[in-house]
Amino acid sequence: MLEEQVINKNGLDVHLVSTPKYKTTTFVLQIKSRLTQKTATERSLLANVLKSATNDYPSRKQIRLYLDELYGASFQADVQRKGENHILSLRLEAANEKFLKDNVPLFKKSLSFLREVLENPFFDENGSFSEKVIREEKRTLKQRMESIYDDKIRYANKRLLEEMCKDEPYSVHPYGEMEKIDEVTSETLMQEYKRMLQEDDIRLYIVGDVKAEEAEEAASIFSVTSKTQEAMNEGKENEGKEPKEIKETDDIQQGKLHLGYRTSVTFSDNLFPAMQVMNGLFGGFPHSKLFMNVREKESMAYYAASRYESLKGLVLVFAGIEASKYEKAVDIIKKQLDDMKQGHFTDESVEQTKVMVKNQLLETADSARGIVDLYYQSVAAGKKRDLSEWVKAIDAVTKQDVIEGAATVELDTCYFLRGEEAAK
Repeated sequence: MLEEQVINKNGLDVHLVSTPKYKTTTFVLQIKSRLTQKTATERSLLANVLKSATNDYPSRKQIRLYLDELYGASFQADVQRKGENHILSLRLEAANEKFLKDNVPLFKKSLSFLREVLENPFFDENGSFSEKVIREEKRTLKQRMESIYDDKIRYANKRLLEEMCKDEPYSVHPYGEMEKIDEVTSETLMQEYKRMLQEDDIRLYIVGDVKAEEAEEAASIFSVTSKTQEAMNEGKENEGKEPKEIKETDDIQQGKLHLGYRTSVTFSDNLFPAMQVMNGLFGGFPHSKLFMNVREKESMAYYAASRYESLKGLVLVFAGIEASKYEKAVDIIKKQLDDMKQGHFTDESVEQTKVMVKNQLLETADSARGIVDLYYQSVAAGKKRDLSEWVKAIDAVTKQDVIEGAATVELDTCYFLRGEEAAK
């Protein structure tokens, strides 16, 4: 089973997962900040600006040509929401030089390029980010945000979280807000960039056939450091409030029903593996209650599934339904959770779900990017979970544990997006 080593040199934590499995080496800089409305749009734009131009390679074209020189290395930047943290990721995947005929120091060159992106971006003659690059990246960011609106499932999920977590950082979308994009200037972007380098928790992940000494060497290339930040992912209970109900209209044929539940069980809790199994049985897999009863048996929905956001303590349910079936669909979904709480499921279905949860976990650990995501959850949650321990913990889950997990889940918000005709 894959093991993670954390090597600290010059204040930078390098998380090494050494494995001969890949012929490439994956490098990921994970840059963590609090998720706030004030900085989300700027950080999101900053990820794109950093990716587009550096001091040595001042255009996208030059970066592309240099990546070709690195034997077709691939490079991406993006932002994600993990719990109430905003993560800016810079990712580079390059061939492992051990497998090349030529004697090229690809490991060192890859790291130097990543350092260049983060610490030596392209500035204009005024010592600030280029207005031209900012303009281009603003346009790209707007297109990304518009694509959320065009994908009604993603849009309904965004609206659910905005309403459900109204006064919490989790309501902020990792891309930021469309209205704020034009307000960002090269000065405000520069301020955010400087703040990020000084205050954010920065870590380097390396996955591949790499030795610990090489990882130490990698740390000394950068001048940024890792900062310990307290975890911001406390699960909240619904405190006995009446669930909110929000109905909105749009130009759509099929209604999007999204239900947001809260649970006090998060990634750092002992009950976390049981909640993974609970969600799998509730709506995570094709044999789940939502899929079998809402979609198959009752033919109520075009799709019906649930997702457990373990870094925040949410269970999110989504179903595509006809608007006329709204009340009935909500009742049937609620009944599935009540059945979970009352233990109306078999030991066999628990065992079947455990196998699927483990398979999903091991499948994620099959790709270098997935490995980084799995191990980074420990940093975001402030609790370490080794993959082998995690798998054992899932194995140990009992039916009673699943019932206990389900007992913590309470409906908070019901959001329904329907067609304009249906609302008349």
